[in-house]
Amino acid sequence: MSALLILVVGLVLLALGYVFYGGWLAKQWGVDPNRETPAHTSYDGKDFVPANPAVLMGHHFSSIAGAGPINGPILASPFGWLPVFLWIVLGGIFFGAMHDFGALFSSIRHNGGSIGEVIRDSMGVKAQRLFTIFALLVLILVIASFTNVVASTFASGFTDGARTAPVITTGVENVSGTASTATTSLLFILIAFIFGFFVYRKNAKIGPATIVGIIGIIVIVFAGLNLGINMSYKFWVFFIAIYVTLASMLPVWMLLQPRDYLSSFLLYAMMILALFSIVGSAFTGKVNVELPVFVWKNGANYLFPTLFITVACGAVSGFHSLIGSGTTSKQLNSEKDAKVIGYGAMIVESALAIMALLAIAVIAKKDGLPAAPAAKFAAGLATMFSIVTGKDGSLVTSGVVYNLLTLAVSVFALTSLDSGCRLARYMFGELFTPEGKTYEDLTGVRKFFATPIVGTLILVIIGCGLGLNPDLKAIWGVFGAANQLLAGLAMLAVAAWLGQIGKNNKMFFFPMIFMLCATLTSLVLTVIANFKKIAGMVPDYTANWGDWYTVIWSLGLIVLAVILVITGIKTLGKEKKA
Repeated sequence: MSALLILVVGLVLLALGYVFYGGWLAKQWGVDPNRETPAHTSYDGKDFVPANPAVLMGHHFSSIAGAGPINGPILASPFGWLPVFLWIVLGGIFFGAMHDFGALFSSIRHNGGSIGEVIRDSMGVKAQRLFTIFALLVLILVIASFTNVVASTFASGFTDGARTAPVITTGVENVSGTASTATTSLLFILIAFIFGFFVYRKNAKIGPATIVGIIGIIVIVFAGLNLGINMSYKFWVFFIAIYVTLASMLPVWMLLQPRDYLSSFLLYAMMILALFSIVGSAFTGKVNVELPVFVWKNGANYLFPTLFITVACGAVSGFHSLIGSGTTSKQLNSEKDAKVIGYGAMIVESALAIMALLAIAVIAKKDGLPAAPAAKFAAGLATMFSIVTGKDGSLVTSGVVYNLLTLAVSVFALTSLDSGCRLARYMFGELFTPEGKTYEDLTGVRKFFATPIVGTLILVIIGCGLGLNPDLKAIWGVFGAANQLLAGLAMLAVAAWLGQIGKNNKMFFFPMIFMLCATLTSLVLTVIANFKKIAGMVPDYTANWGDWYTVIWSLGLIVLAVILVITGIKTLGKEKKA
């Protein structure tokens, strides 16, 4: 099968989905360009700030993408290219993009509140609190997981001046490479501050500022390839904890908006490079899709539910609903931008997921490749790029393209991390703040916990504390199912609200039921498997903290989800009788 044909078919279907299905959803829900958004009605210069659509698209896309659309398809590739491809395309159009668009739109109509606020409106205060607790548990997993990704990518294998074994998620033991990635990522922060200052405080035009910003990105990328910060994994975990605490508290115009906007150009460049490599190499006749077409079972895992948990961000991801209803809705300048940002960003992410699938597909039978998804993605594209340029192997050996691609992945992992911490701060505050009040109106213990810095520190300490352990297999195992379960619950929330206000919500029913079934099945299987380990039923295996952690966390998520589903069904039932 031709990689080019798969790419073309996928991109055409995604584009058609955006134009026709995305447009239909906007009409069904009543998107109104003339209606003022919370960025204007609740403007505060810190969280509620109208953003240029291009800037907000960059923020939203960078925040939802992270490393997800690259990791998921590559990890699921043993099931064959066809089921992964179909899930990315159909899931992206009818599940993920609709889910993201719905979450963003419902938040706009709830003054920029989270999905928890949407639930309070339609399903009651009890359901809102349960969902907020569930979402906070997921965000703790997000913080822990991405802290692990970023710290592992930055760690150069040095502790107190002494060389140790490097801990690098890419699987490439290249100290200078990880140090370079760290340097470039830190310089991104500096450029973001400068960009935000001139655009939002000196009223610089977005076009010229963007050009200067892109030049700055090129400069720091080359600077990073030649300069490196050599620090240990533990150092980077503490640094990340301090950084995300500050990032979640600073006004969005100062760091979040400009950093994500500028970072998005690195992702666009990565996608252009991927497109060039796939298309160009297809005409050389030297690359083919080497994955099997369809596989029902991979080891002990069956296609259902594993595929639909593993491929998350490229098809549907609950984390996206938190981004859309947490930061993006507070910055949307006009409702007319909701479709291109809410629905469109997910479609672009699905396109990236297809490219990631093809990157691994053309090198699947080669030996000696790194084990981690990000490294496989970089190695696959570097292989195709070197073929197109007529320098087979030389660029892969030198690692120039490879290092640039791993850098891009790490930058977006950090972007998702700081956005996730800001979301956690919002939702933690909502948990203690009654409707119609702010934390300044509260007193006593409730005011203490509703204070932004308190909630931020609590969640960062827990999340980054878990991230101190570089071996986070237990957390990653629960994170996938928890994230996808969150997507099903977010769909339930939006469907209940749409039904309450008399809008068409039927498009949510099948995706919602499917995701709830897949994720609850996965969590139940996870609990059973870990109970067997704890009970000593697995030969030559000694139970550890990770097994207990997985069972307790999974059972907690199952209980919360079942209660919310029952409440949601009752709400939808009342709507049907009305």
